[in-house]
Amino acid sequence: MPRNNGVPPTWPLPPDAPPKHEIRVVVAMSGGVDSSVAAALLKKEGYDVIGITMQLWPEDLPLGQRSDSGCCSLTAVEDARRVAHRLGIPYYVINVQEPFQEAVIDRFADEYLRGLTPNPCLLCNQTVKFGLLLEKALELDADYVATGHYARIGYDPARERWVVRKSADPRKDQTYTFYGQTQEQLRHTLTPCGEYTKDQIRELARELGLGVAAKPDSQEICFIPDNDYRRFLREYRPGAHRPGPIYDVDGNYLGQHEGIAFYTVGQRKGLGIAAGKRLYVVAIDPERNAVIVGGAEHVREPGLVVRDVNWVSIPGIDGPMAVEAQIRYNATPAPAVIEPAGPGRIITRFAEPQWGISPGQAAVWYDGDLLLGGGVIAGPLGPEIGGDPGHTNRAPQSQAATAGRS
Repeated sequence: MPRNNGVPPTWPLPPDAPPKHEIRVVVAMSGGVDSSVAAALLKKEGYDVIGITMQLWPEDLPLGQRSDSGCCSLTAVEDARRVAHRLGIPYYVINVQEPFQEAVIDRFADEYLRGLTPNPCLLCNQTVKFGLLLEKALELDADYVATGHYARIGYDPARERWVVRKSADPRKDQTYTFYGQTQEQLRHTLTPCGEYTKDQIRELARELGLGVAAKPDSQEICFIPDNDYRRFLREYRPGAHRPGPIYDVDGNYLGQHEGIAFYTVGQRKGLGIAAGKRLYVVAIDPERNAVIVGGAEHVREPGLVVRDVNWVSIPGIDGPMAVEAQIRYNATPAPAVIEPAGPGRIITRFAEPQWGISPGQAAVWYDGDLLLGGGVIAGPLGPEIGGDPGHTNRAPQSQAATAGRS
């Protein structure tokens, strides 16, 4: 397996690990090229490999336009089964529909109804892949769960902890999704694809004769194959359609929205209001069932507050630290300074204001290629904790409470 400079010689295993043929690994096989090659790489290195596909979707889920080849489809299961057969590894399908619905789908819908912008892939990682599947793996006397994620996870003796580093392919890096993993979860995790680029993974699949070598990547939320989350929410949570007022940042009533669940910070299209300039969603106020809009200048924020912080590659901080902060999946990390703001909370101040800070999304921090940790965005940095006292992204209560009424 290719090695990157600066990693320990036994990477990704700890120095006292047993021989690989004594290590059992359960690979989460989705039927895609990444997880298939992950299984092949581990088998080639001598691990005792078992393939498992998780059935995630409840039978009555409103899927919209279904995909015959996407994640969790019958075709995906058969693709994974064929790969396992070619590799000569045991293969099982397990049903986790009910816990997946409760931990991921219901929470996804509920957070939108609360005016937040959730990331279901993060929920799935924390509660299903490295929660439920890890429990199943341990029941099978396995030592690790492996996935096709593009991340480099291993034990660092110098830090005396498991760490997460960016993958060899910057375009495909998925370390953002690992900010919530505990040390106990990381010590049972392998991600062999992280040492390769996507092109190399596809070439390996071709060399191994795997039928999924040219299979397209999944681009959608797995349980919303048509990628229309608004359609999904209307069908899955009929109560999401609860109209309410749209105010500008000065508290002026501009019109009605369809329901706060259908709007996210930074959104411009679909507001349904006429104005002399471009307007964007600046904030969502679930207490008043209101959407606040403003100009582009109101969507950029100098900082944010993060809650429910989890530290990954370091044990924590006790003072300011220069980092690169990423505020959404596929966003470019930006220079920032972080500092403690009470138990489980961190303030992040950016060198340059950032666009569309969305409560409910994750903010994660890097030091070079090292994932330090992250948490859930509570909101932009307010003046009461060091933000710009002349800037706000919420309509004043006194005006907005009465705007539009006679």
